Amino acid sequence: MGALDYLSNFCTVTSTRSKRRPMQTVEIKVKMDCDGCERRVKNAVNTMRGVKSVEVNRKQSRVKVSGYVDPNKVLKRIKRTGKVAEFWPYIPQHLVYYPYADKVYDKRAPAGYVRNTVQAFPSSTSAAPEERIISMFSDDNVNACSIM
Repeated sequence: MGALDYLSNFCTVTSTRSKRRPMQTVEIKVKMDCDGCERRVKNAVNTMRGVKSVEVNRKQSRVKVSGYVDPNKVLKRIKRTGKVAEFWPYIPQHLVYYPYADKVYDKRAPAGYVRNTVQAFPSSTSAAPEERIISMFSDDNVNACSIM
């Protein structure tokens, strides 16, 4: 924090002093049915060292933990409560190029979210220049009439 902390880093003889983990947010999908489930998960995570805040959203089956924590330890602690848990597998729908592609669209996902998967993006540089010119005047192109 100041000059003493800076100098103390040089004066330490043993390496018993561990580095502090970076502040991060861990999102986990947890199946919760009632208030008791929600309370049990929240109390289990709150007792961990380094946790600053815990947000539990039962409707989305989502637990958001912020603090100086290891994501794998948070997941393990939640699984110890007897709940089925996994890292949050969803991303907002507007970030995905093909939201209704196979293995992306998930009926169990919260509204506005799809599964986070690797997708192939169409590249404009890979298409031949002739193909781009032909597609400009195609009947399938919505903007073709503005070019003509």
